[in-house]
Amino acid sequence: MPDNPPENTPGASHNRPNVVLILADDLGWGDIGAYGSEIRTPNLDRLAKGGVRFSQMYNSARCCPTRASMLTGLNPQQAGVGHMVVNLGVPSYQGYLNDNCVTIAEVLNDAGYRTLMAGKWHVGGEQATLPDDWYPDMPGYPTPRGRGFDRFYGILSGGGSYYNPNMLMDDLTRISVDTTDYHFTDAISQHASDFVDDALHRDDPFFLYLAFTAPHWPLHALADDIERYRGTYRGGWDAMRTSRHEEQKGLGILDSKWAISARERGIPAWEDADNQEWRDVQMATYAAQVEQLDRGIGQVLDTLQQNGAMDDTIIMFMSDNGGCAEFLQEDTNYPDPSRYIHPTVDGRMVRVGNTPDIEPGPPDTFASVDIAWANASNAPFRLFKRYTHEGGISTPFIAHWPGRIPGGEIVHEPAHVMDIMATLVEATGATYPATYRGHDIQPMAGVSFLPALEGRKWSRGKPIMWEHEGNRAVRIGAWKLVSEVGAPPNPDPRDPGSMEAWELYNMDDDRTELNNLITGERDRAMSMMRGYAEWAENSTVQPWPIPSSPRPMGMDAITRHNHTVQVPSVRLGPPKRVATPNNSDNDGAKN
Repeated sequence: MPDNPPENTPGASHNRPNVVLILADDLGWGDIGAYGSEIRTPNLDRLAKGGVRFSQMYNSARCCPTRASMLTGLNPQQAGVGHMVVNLGVPSYQGYLNDNCVTIAEVLNDAGYRTLMAGKWHVGGEQATLPDDWYPDMPGYPTPRGRGFDRFYGILSGGGSYYNPNMLMDDLTRISVDTTDYHFTDAISQHASDFVDDALHRDDPFFLYLAFTAPHWPLHALADDIERYRGTYRGGWDAMRTSRHEEQKGLGILDSKWAISARERGIPAWEDADNQEWRDVQMATYAAQVEQLDRGIGQVLDTLQQNGAMDDTIIMFMSDNGGCAEFLQEDTNYPDPSRYIHPTVDGRMVRVGNTPDIEPGPPDTFASVDIAWANASNAPFRLFKRYTHEGGISTPFIAHWPGRIPGGEIVHEPAHVMDIMATLVEATGATYPATYRGHDIQPMAGVSFLPALEGRKWSRGKPIMWEHEGNRAVRIGAWKLVSEVGAPPNPDPRDPGSMEAWELYNMDDDRTELNNLITGERDRAMSMMRGYAEWAENSTVQPWPIPSSPRPMGMDAITRHNHTVQVPSVRLGPPKRVATPNNSDNDGAKN
């Protein structure tokens, strides 16, 4: 499309709606106000008040698989991203979008939409070890511009410093940050707002994919935002879990009969936790990241409002996985500080670690929210990002479309982010292709939930199934079958007939997965296991770990709870785990 927009009236109506698809990164199910949080998210809350919330929207448990599934309407293995961006040697786990899928951007671009992206890509191959002859969209390294987007500002990789991000791109040009007042969340928001303003002065409708990295680690937030939350979390993670659980029941997004899950193993009671003042700041910084994200969403909403385009725009918001208990483990199971200790823009060394010696927030720190607060973010559910229990795969989901979506409603039917493609195809009148650029395209695996958005009776009908790192699950109606890799008694996860590997729950009665019914429902469980095995074969799911595949260190073991076994006082703090530079006056981590 042309770079110079034609003269046009901003916000002029057209027959097809604009689309804004917003994705948060590592945001827990209960981390926004509309889902029971104490964190201030007024913009998301007003979208929820004027739109629809889903209480049982699911993602694919981890960053890359969710993005691949959401963008293509397929299971992640079908799209080529069954794990992360590391190529594991088989097509379904190659780590980048394959040629037998299409993205929402490609579908809507062919339908005449201007397609825009600001934020995090992370479905285009491993960016940490690029070949010497790398160039954008070379084989194995697709970028947004090569997969249907007219404009792109953001990162191709999975994360890193918010003040000095790596693999930062402006369309097809790799750029760097040269100012100390830069913050990636604000830059994403500003570019998204500018893209929208430009698009609204053109004749065609637009599709914006707004993919924040917040609140993914590191804990990088603005000082004033952190100060507003300092002291808020001195009551601790137990009180936070209880408060959010009660609020969720009061909001009607959680059935009051569902008891809260127990605190995850290895997490002490708050009264027994050390360094409470520092842990308060740890969570305060995370909360500040969420508020900053919400403020950026508000900037885009203001642009729509000022141009009279809110009524003509479908807005959807979700998270890519549950709250994150890991630290420095983006693509492997072990922390790798060396990947993230790039210097600050003004040349300072970065201090890496979750330790009271390092207060998080500024550019020269690199910390995470860690397991205890992640457990609270996912309350009342079990487990975290990576796992297929509810804490790993449940996402807040808000849809807003004035005139088509009734305000303040809650949909309790299960759905999955792969359903977004089918929903937008129906809502926009676009055509999902059978072939694209000479390649056969797989049929959509998702189902349109447009009737549910419009207040009509709707049920997905099709089962939802998951696999990530050997963690598996099946959701059929009220029943969920789930298997955590490495959980006691730790049977071989490659044996789909092993009943001991599975748990079975009636989600109408027990959404928090506390009462395992598999002993009394063996026939039902066996039927669901057979269904899973058939799905796994059709979706080219591989056993985990994948036999004979090239795997980086840390991906060669079947382990449980790779994040940690307890909340430590010091994690990767200088100078023990990360070598310091020769300058003895600097206590920071080696660059």
